[in-house]
Amino acid sequence: MTAGENGKVERVVIIGSGPAGWTAAIYAARANLEPLCLIGTPRQNPAPVLPGGQLMLTTEVENYPGFPEGVDGPHMMGLFQKQAERFGTRVDSVDVVQCDFSKRPFTLLVRDDGEESTEGARAISAHSVIIATGATANWLGLPNELRLAQSGGGVSACAVCDGALPIYRNQELAVVGGGDSAMEEASYLLKFASKVHLLVRRGEFRASKAMQARILGHPKAQVHWHTAVHDVIGQERIEALELEDTRNGERRRLAVRGLFIAIGHSPATKFLAGSGVELDDKGYVHLRTRSSATNLEGVFAAGDVADSVYRQAVSAAGMGCMAALDAERWLAAQGVH
Repeated sequence: MTAGENGKVERVVIIGSGPAGWTAAIYAARANLEPLCLIGTPRQNPAPVLPGGQLMLTTEVENYPGFPEGVDGPHMMGLFQKQAERFGTRVDSVDVVQCDFSKRPFTLLVRDDGEESTEGARAISAHSVIIATGATANWLGLPNELRLAQSGGGVSACAVCDGALPIYRNQELAVVGGGDSAMEEASYLLKFASKVHLLVRRGEFRASKAMQARILGHPKAQVHWHTAVHDVIGQERIEALELEDTRNGERRRLAVRGLFIAIGHSPATKFLAGSGVELDDKGYVHLRTRSSATNLEGVFAAGDVADSVYRQAVSAAGMGCMAALDAERWLAAQGVH
């Protein structure tokens, strides 16, 4: 890898543009670090990924402080960006395809065409880097599922984010998945729904016995074994699911007013391959205790890319604040101001 093409070494580069990335940018900019935020490029396959993160697919956010009437997800991300830019954050719509953290200053190879090859990529040089690329929900990949998720039509990948919305209260809802995440989603939805249908591809749960106990035997929960979702039915709003028996292929309809996908998340860490950044067994960036610091000096991480537990906008924003403060202190210790 070569040094930055224009010879400039950025003090801090932030990779990502969700709540963590923009909050890190706000704090870094107010500390006069003139951060450069690499916000990514839109992608549609296998599921939509947009600059701004998962909130770009959320039509209404009711659990972020400061918005008592709720706020549209893309609108909120737009406000985050405006605030960051107000203090001097610079924005570049590129994807990072490779990182060299073996020597300082660090080198990031970036592209603006959605390709992943390093050939022809542009180089950016930086004293410090904050990784805030988030994690994307794993979807079933059904066209109607993704369409209704983007339009607010009753399909979601986060019960804690959306389950308390009025459109889901006292309605029959479905949760896809058989692991701990699915149990948590279903348990949360049982507070609001008239009934929760848990759709499990196999004849048993993968979840722990303790998590299963929250669902099995609950009067408002019904488990459907050997069941896969073949299609999501509805135009403006979900009306039913077309289900398929995984043993014999037989299909049937189940009337529901909400579908929650709980088959896991994938952290956006592919570009870190070979970089030396330590990942956990699920692919999330591993952080030091009570810190945003990674195992590499000068490399920090924040938000869902380093958080497989909470995955909330407000917790991601808090981590973005931590990363910017940690980066500022580290740069000062290195004599970079």
